[in-house]
This record gives sequence, C-alpha cells and structure tokens, in this order.
Amino acid sequence: MPIPDYPIDRDLDLDPCGTWPLSVHRFDRDTAAALRAAEAAGRPLLLRGVPGTGKSQTARAAAAATGRLFVPVVIDGRSEAADLQWHYDAVGRLSDAHAPGAQARDAAHYLSPGPLWWAFDWAGAHRQWDLRRQGEAPVLPPGWTPGLGAVLLIDEIDKADPDLPNAFLEVLGNQGFSLPFLGQCVVRGPVAPLVVITTNEERELPPAFLRRCLVHILKAPADLPDMGRRHLERRGLTGYPRVLAEAARLLDGDRARAREQKTYAPGLAEYLDLVIAVATLGASEDEQWALLEQTAGFVLDKAALLPD
Repeated sequence: MPIPDYPIDRDLDLDPCGTWPLSVHRFDRDTAAALRAAEAAGRPLLLRGVPGTGKSQTARAAAAATGRLFVPVVIDGRSEAADLQWHYDAVGRLSDAHAPGAQARDAAHYLSPGPLWWAFDWAGAHRQWDLRRQGEAPVLPPGWTPGLGAVLLIDEIDKADPDLPNAFLEVLGNQGFSLPFLGQCVVRGPVAPLVVITTNEERELPPAFLRRCLVHILKAPADLPDMGRRHLERRGLTGYPRVLAEAARLLDGDRARAREQKTYAPGLAEYLDLVIAVATLGASEDEQWALLEQTAGFVLDKAALLPD
C-alpha cells in the first residue's frame, strides 16, 4: 500500500467522531514528513510538545486525511499492557451467573476487543464485540474497508507503568498476540496500522522504547491569532484581530512569569480556551475586549499564590 500524502499548510475540517468534537487541523511540512517517515520505517511516531500543540489531534487528522479508521485510547496510571489488546469483564460474568434463571456462559463471551485488536483485525474484533457490544466500537469513516488500514493513537503513554511501553512495542513487533479463553491469536492483517503515541513528559520513557520509535516535537504555531481565528470560525464564532493579539500577549506574559516562578506555564490549550470563552460571551469587539482581562485570570493564571 503506498504511503499517503497529507495536506500541508491548509485547513482540514474534522467532523465529530465518537467523543471527539468538531475541530480543524493544519499539518505543517515537518509533521507530515514525520508521519510518512514513521510509516515508511514501520515504526510508531512519538509526538512530544507542550499541552495544546495538537499531539492527539494530529493522529485524528492523519486518519481523516487518509480515510483510515481512527482507533484512540487514553492511557492512565491503571492501564496495563493487556488493556491494549483485550478486556475481560469478570464482574459482568459473575453478575450474569447469579441472575435468576441464568445460564452458564463460557468465559470467552465476556472478552471484548481492545484498541490493538481493532487496529490489527477489525473483522475479528467486530465479531467478538457483537456478542455483547461491551464498550464503544471505533466509528467507521464513510466508505471505509479494512484494506484502507487504521491510525492507532496511544495517548499520554507517559502516565503508564514503565512496563507498558515496552510490552506494547513487543506486541507491535510480533504483529499479533494471543487471546485468553478463545485459544487463538490475533494476527495483524496485510495493512499495518499507523501508530501515533503522545507524551506530556510527566514520566521519563524507557530508552529501549525510544530506540524503537521515531520522535517528532510539535511546536506552538508562530501566528497564534491566526490559529485562534480559524478555531473560532469553525465554531461559528467571531474573532477580532485586536482581541486575538491581546490574548496572545497576555499568554506570553503569564508564560514568562511562570518560568521565573517555576510554576505551571499556560500554553496553546489555555489560549484557545481564552479566545473561545470571550468570543462566546461577547458578540462585539468591545464586549470581547472588556471580558478579556478578567477571563484571562481564570484561564491563564492557574498557579497563582493564594492570598495570605
């Protein structure tokens, strides 16, 4: 399968997808090159960058731009390597066993596919999921077939136990994994998924894991007001140049103070929250300007000291 191209420096509209809201994305040349290089090398792409630079959305946009299935999973401190492959509902099985008139069901009935199963073998995962419809199935893009492949997003891997990253890459390298209770294996189909992994640098990742990834650092856009305007337009809101520029100036000031005080520094996510809030609350330029400074205190200054 040829490695796809990505639209560079132009807006890509992202329709709602599961719990992901309406949005807009713009690939820069370096990010598009990193995605293509990762796919060519057959390696995951690890995206680094401050919160709000669009790490997670990059994976979603890569799927949308190429017509591929988007399979996201967010990692937390309780995530285990097996969770990426399958889930076993022991509580559900116990509950069914004690229900009035219950009939004993095989343990395999309570097995549901995890994100790797969906990305490796969609048809097999869907058959298993259809037994109980436990959890959410990935949203199919219009006209999608398994031959188009998938984009697998492993979001915030730095929150995981240190064993999870290496165990995950081992499954990728083996191109499959075994299933409990079913006595069979999931084997990756002919089209390998594009794997995108994000980190917020909360925990250092194992060197062995980093060696087997390509790494790309996403930088904040040079023109914050333009980015804010595009996000507002996508939501049907009006952004005024003077307000957007002042919001960027306030962000820069708060970031500088945070660096001096060695506290949490607001980033792109806070900038967007600020301009969306004032554009929603104020229709005119003067209304938005009047709202800006007060709202900025709630949005940007999250590490302010409590009064004595």
